[in-house]
Parts: sequence; C-alpha cells; structure tokens
Amino acid sequence: MGKNKIQSVEPMIADRANGWLKAYGLDYKLEQETLNTEIDTALYEYFSKSGGKGGNRPDVKILLRDKEQAFYPVLIEYKGYKDKLVKLDANGQVDNRTAKNEPNLNNIKAYAVNGAIHYANALLHYTSYTDIIAIGMTGYKNEEGNIEHEIGVYYVSKKNLGVGQKVDEYIDFSFLKKSNFDGFVEKVKALSLPQEKIEKLQEKREREIDASLVRINNDIYQNEKGLGENDRVYLVAASIIATIGVPGEVSPLEKSELKSSTELGNTDGEILVRKIRAFLNAKKLLPEKKEMIIRTLQNTLTTDNINKVENGESQLKRVFTKIVDDLGIYYKIGLTTDFTGKLFNEMYSWLGFTQDKLNDVVLTPSYVATLLVKLARVDKDSYVWDFATGSAGLLVAAMNEMLIDAKNRIPSPEQLAIKSAEIKAEQLLGLEILSNIYMLAILNMILMGDGSSNILNKDSLKDFNGNYGFSKENKKFPATAFVLNPPYSAPGNGMVFVDKALRMMDRGYAAVIVQNSAGSGKAVSYNKQILKHSTLLASIKMPVDLFAGKSSVQTNIYVFRVGEAHQSDDIVKFIDFSNDGYTRTNRKKASSNLKDTDRAKERYQELVDIVRFGKDKLRIFTEKEYYEGKIDPDNGADWNQSSPVDTKPTLDDLKKTVSDYLTWEIAELLKKWEGENNCLGK
Repeated sequence: MGKNKIQSVEPMIADRANGWLKAYGLDYKLEQETLNTEIDTALYEYFSKSGGKGGNRPDVKILLRDKEQAFYPVLIEYKGYKDKLVKLDANGQVDNRTAKNEPNLNNIKAYAVNGAIHYANALLHYTSYTDIIAIGMTGYKNEEGNIEHEIGVYYVSKKNLGVGQKVDEYIDFSFLKKSNFDGFVEKVKALSLPQEKIEKLQEKREREIDASLVRINNDIYQNEKGLGENDRVYLVAASIIATIGVPGEVSPLEKSELKSSTELGNTDGEILVRKIRAFLNAKKLLPEKKEMIIRTLQNTLTTDNINKVENGESQLKRVFTKIVDDLGIYYKIGLTTDFTGKLFNEMYSWLGFTQDKLNDVVLTPSYVATLLVKLARVDKDSYVWDFATGSAGLLVAAMNEMLIDAKNRIPSPEQLAIKSAEIKAEQLLGLEILSNIYMLAILNMILMGDGSSNILNKDSLKDFNGNYGFSKENKKFPATAFVLNPPYSAPGNGMVFVDKALRMMDRGYAAVIVQNSAGSGKAVSYNKQILKHSTLLASIKMPVDLFAGKSSVQTNIYVFRVGEAHQSDDIVKFIDFSNDGYTRTNRKKASSNLKDTDRAKERYQELVDIVRFGKDKLRIFTEKEYYEGKIDPDNGADWNQSSPVDTKPTLDDLKKTVSDYLTWEIAELLKKWEGENNCLGK
C-alpha cells in the first residue's frame, strides 16, 4: 500500500510527546509560539524547508539550562509515518546535502530528525547558541491499531560542524526532565567524533564554502558598483568580525541593527566600526595593532558612497546582508580550515589582474599546508614562523597541529588551556608585506583561534631582525620550525627567504614549497649558502597541477634539518610525488575540483613517514618513486634528482630477447611453409 493511502498519525504523536513535556513541567513552546527573539529571528532568517526565506517552525521549542547555567535550545520535529525518522547518507551522517552540496530539501521536509537538524543549523548561523539538541519523533499504527513511536536525539554544534551526532537511544523525552538533564548534558559532552570523520566533514564543508564563495563574489563583483578590490576584501573582513561576537562580552551584530540612517554617528559604517572596536577590545589586542586594523577598515566603512541611502537601504547594509546570509554558517561553526585563504583566492579570481604583483600570490591548499607542517615536525612545543605568510594558511595549519598534539599529550584540562593560550600568543610568527593580504592574515588567525598576536606587516627581507613584534620587539623569537610558500618572483625563486630564515635559527626543521627550478640552477648562490648551515633531508617533486587554476608551475618541497651544515656524504631522499592520489579539475560549476581517486590521504601520510624514517616505510610508493642519493654542497643545482634508470641488460633481458626472436623466427617459417603448401595445392 502506498504512503499516500496511509493516514499520518502525526497529531497522535504530537499529543503523546507534548503530554510527556507537560508532565515533566517543562516550559515548552509550540509551532506558532515565541521562545525568544533571537531564536525566532534566526528561524525566520534561515532558508526554509521549501527553499525560500523564513517559514521555519519547529513543532516544539524549549530552552533548557544545565547546572553550569549554560543554555541548550531544544528543537523537536514530529512526523506521522513509519520509516520517516531519519535519512542518513553513505557515511552514516544525517543526509541534508545533495551531491552538489545544495540543501536536500526533500529529506529536510520528509524526515523528522533531518528537519530538526535543519532548524538547529539556523541557530548556529544566526544566534550566539553553539550547542543545540535536535529531536525527531515519528510513528505509525501497528497491525493491532496501536500507535508505535520512535525517537532520534542528536547533538548539533560547532564541534561537529553542524551535521549532528546521535546521542543515544531513547523511548521517551524524560532525559529533558530537570532532574535528568545534567546527566544528559554529561553524555553530550562525552561525544567526540573520530579524527577521520571530522576530516571527512571538513572536506564536505570546504566544498560548500567554495560554492558559497563563488556565488557571493560573483554577486558583489557583478552587482555592487564603485567598490575597489581592497574595499571588497575589507567589507568581507569587517562583516565577519562584526558578526562573530565574543560570548558573554560582545553580541554579534544583527542585520536589523543596521538602519541605513544618515544621522551623524549612526550610519551603518559607524555602527560596524563600533562593533569591530568592541570585538577587538574584548580580544585584548595590543593598542597599536587594534588601531591599525580599525583605521584600515574604517577607510572603507565610512565613505559617503557606501553609506548613501537609496530605496531605504545603504550599499553597506546590502553587502553585509549578503555576506552574513551566504557565509555566516561557515565561519560561525569554527572550521579549522584556511577559510579566508579560500575567500581571498575566490575574491581575487573575479578581479582580472594582468600585470599586477598580486599575480605572484598563490595561496597554499590546506592539505599541502598540513603536509609542510608535518614535514617540519611541528608539535606542541614548536616555535613556527613563515616569512611570506599570505593569509596565514600555513600558520593556521601549524596552530592546529600544535593544538592537536597538546590535546593528545596533556591530560590536565587546566594545563591544556594554559598551553593552548601560550601556543596562540607566543609560538607563531608571520610576516606579510602586502597590507590588504596582511589584513586577511590577521582575520584568518582571529577566526581560527586568535593566534594573530605576532602577525607583522613587515618586509621579512629588509625590516625583520628575528624578534617578536609590537610590545615584545626586544625579545628574540626562538624559531624551531620554518614553513614557506614564497612568491616565486623573489630572488632565487624565493630561496632568499629560506636562506635568511634558516640563518636566524639555531635548530629545528624547515619545509618549503618552491618552483623546482630553484633546485636546478635558478638559486645556486642561495642554495650553497643554505647548505653551509642546514642539511637537505628530502627533495619532493609535487604534482604539476597542484595549484590548478592559479598557477601551472612545477614545484618541489625541500625539507631541511637546521643548524648542521650539509656534508657531501649526507643521504638525501629524492621522492617523485607526481601521483599524490588526487585528481584536480578547474571547472567553475564542479561540485568539487579536488577528488581523492587513489588513496590520497594514505599517500600523504606515507610521504611524511618515508621522509622521517626512510624506505622501510614504503607501502604505496614504488622504488622508482623513491631514491636515496647525494648532492654536492658546492653545486647548488643538483637538488632535483630522480631514480636512475639501469640500462645494463640482465640475463632475464637476454632470455626474453632470445625468446622473442625464436617466436618471430618460427612464425616466419610457418608462414613460408603455409605459402608453399598453398602453391602446391593450386
């Protein structure tokens, strides 16, 4: 019997569940009732289950508080059919996104849990709540005519990137009862996704971010006239800062707070500047850094044109609204990705630069940034610097690696908190000469964990002496790890940065990705200097399409041990990583331009292992892709070697040649014999 002939039992399901809530003494609100303004506004602003704006009305809304006075919104959605509790994807996650990374409206509408998680994401996007309980409940009449029900309880938060995690199996809502709720919260806090799942979710989110960035940048570029390239960058930066908020100190700026007023002191730009100042004050940035950021953003935010009111709305409010609506969900759920790096690359792709030096700025993909960090052996005690930091993608990767290591090795929550703060404030340093990219680096580090303390707007070759910046200018930065993707137009394809940085280090490791001609003749003088104080451990040939769509140069990664001059007998690992397991495309409408088609993650891990431990770790790599050889420290142009081809014939080669010849000879004799017989037959 088809579903259309089965009557929904949703009213009976709702009656049963709401009866429980009433018996527990909970202050619950039904579909049309108000819970609070912040939550109601979020549900209205978020796209609906039908794809339009507004119309998000959970069947039940509750706001509960645990013993630590933390608030947990609870959103409940009822259905009335069998097998309509939850729809999962192939990875066991709630399936609310299509293969094209668009909202799966059919699932969101049809399944109770999917709908509840959709509502929970509205709160992640538009409110200050970061921990939400999404509940789905459905049921049906059994053969005896009695109502059977089933319940799905999911935790939706920044920690699980908004996809939701199943908490446990439940047969009623008694876990929401006041006497039971603290125990339920403890169970929620104990949930943790394995790292592998987190990485898969991050990849999925990154594809969604790409699609959103294309959409918003196309919109701004095509429809918002009069905005220069820097204005676009600063508008996005300002909007994100203003809407992040600081829990308990600075509330996120709401779209409704921008009134498009012409009143002096209350223009949209002035309101944004005040919110940004409050945010930076709460983050306790050094006064000179805070004022520099505000001054830079203020130049764009307070101009007359952008605050000019037409049809009741300023251009600033219109752009701010687009940014929050399209990107808000991604930067509010705390992604550990080079978010602003993606933002930067996508934004500049619309600007059509030709002979501009910004053409030389190609940001490192996040998975390559993580590779460089691992090759440089970064851990919780490392001091990491980058002399051409761009949007700080490499430093974000380093910070993440350091925090993961600290979490794994420090059992005390209190000591872990102290160490995490130390990592962000003391153990990272980046230099960026271009002011607009520098602003992105600051924003990126603030977004990804506030490790922006030592991001300096300086020329690393001319103006940097190896010390911390701002109020610690007389204290040396004790670098133990160096990571770099330099501008390849710099002297020696960028090896000038490597030479300077490594000379300023006493010990540690370095991993740099540069145009590979640096190792075969374009950087001879710098390479010879580097080998006087550092040892080349590995030379890794990377895929030629690594920077697909941005640059087509052949790159190599060079790995060094710092503080020991290279000896002529030192072994160098030469690795051909042309096949890294990824297939790349550069199609505008592709759902993903990067696909793991041949064990990419395993290959990247094996690469790290063989650089560290040698050929005993060879599993996927062939011996043709891994070669141990030597270089001449006085040469400087022999860094790009490959496995030698043995041209000496072996006994097997001889046997095969003889066998092939005999096969051919016999075939010829047979042909001749057949020909003669045919002639005789005639």
